[in-house]
Amino acid sequence: MLSLNFSNAQEQTTASQETVKFFIENYNAGNFEEIYSAFSSQMQRTLPKKETNHFLASLRSEAGKVKDYKFSGYLKESWATYNTRFEYEKFQLHISSDKNSKINGLLIKPIKKENMNSTNLILPFKNEWYVGWGGDTEELNYHVKFESQKHAFDFLVMNDNGRSYLNEGTENDDFYAFGKEIISPASGKIVSVVDGIHDNKPGETNKMHIPGNSVTIKTAKNEFLFFAHLKQGSIQVKVDEEIKQGDVIALCGNSGNSTEPHLHFQIQTNKYIDSGSTLKSFFKNIEVNGTVQKDYSPIKGDRIKNIP
Repeated sequence: MLSLNFSNAQEQTTASQETVKFFIENYNAGNFEEIYSAFSSQMQRTLPKKETNHFLASLRSEAGKVKDYKFSGYLKESWATYNTRFEYEKFQLHISSDKNSKINGLLIKPIKKENMNSTNLILPFKNEWYVGWGGDTEELNYHVKFESQKHAFDFLVMNDNGRSYLNEGTENDDFYAFGKEIISPASGKIVSVVDGIHDNKPGETNKMHIPGNSVTIKTAKNEFLFFAHLKQGSIQVKVDEEIKQGDVIALCGNSGNSTEPHLHFQIQTNKYIDSGSTLKSFFKNIEVNGTVQKDYSPIKGDRIKNIP
């Protein structure tokens, strides 16, 4: 495992997008001395030019150049975190700077594969949806506060003006997501179905039945795909049924602890939502904000859809 970890606790601020872009462009070009020149004086003393060049050259040899990178939140408040896809590996790049925009904190480490899904996934819907909650930090994803939902998503449908509904949004039918088909991201076996819970009036919730109408699918990799807040009476599968990737399983609803129609989706380590943990979900080949992304885990604010 390759890693470089240095932090100067004094005068540490979040690195700007320009700093991150500078680092990656010079890394890809092999301009390691340019990167070293952008280090703070204390970092240069701790990581001399020779050691810096050796580390970055070794990283290039093992992982290749950076293909793309995506902001995913903050580490220790002042470190900007980027999920970074190299030619041969995926790493998290954590970086911070001082008040003079000099790099004074840098950490590059592989993403822990044991926390990722091994099942190849497509998105659980057709056409473009919006990520209401998703990511690794509480700022991006309130689910991270709960171990059993840590890597969950809330998906909804937004128009070009950033609204999720027509008219006044007082009825479920006003919402673009309501009644949309939910499809299976992978082939598998249905292991749990809950139906018969009414859809809430927008703005209200049902705290007695938190997930609402739900479906759980067990994949061949022994991973459990969980779908919540489905529309009452819309579930089209039954327990022990074998389904294929892309099959329709239900319609999007507003049941359970939900204030507006949306889909809650997560991958669990067992079929019980409140007794296991979740895996971080990466989708094999999707379009994100108009750009093709491979093995990508969406974050809040992304507009995403499957690539045919």
